[in-house]
Amino acid sequence: RARELGAEPLARVVAQGQFAHEPELFLTAPKGAIERCLEKARWRVGDVDLFEVNEAFSGIECVRRELDIPAEKFNVNGGAVALGHPIGASGARLLVTLLYALRARNKRRGVASLCLGGGEAVALAVELV
Repeated sequence: RARELGAEPLARVVAQGQFAHEPELFLTAPKGAIERCLEKARWRVGDVDLFEVNEAFSGIECVRRELDIPAEKFNVNGGAVALGHPIGASGARLLVTLLYALRARNKRRGVASLCLGGGEAVALAVELV
């Protein structure tokens, strides 16, 4: 549809994942969402060029370590600590930041994820076109 409107698409959505558990563990929920998303995409962590995970709290570093994501592939522009955490628009900020980081580095595959209230999280796998 983008081409019909005269726009060039940046990427295609490959898969999405969601996860929920106890509300007090909400900071770790992105781990489950990313795992489910990667499973649906049939990707491994090593297949992904960049990860953009909202780290409104420093505990998100634990998710990076538990998933064994190399630090140089994780929040390469500083994440929410550097770029901000616009409540209500964080998902859009994450995706746009990820797409342009992939493009600037001549990379192709990325995963964006963020935790939500109540112990939930979502993740999205994208591939530049």
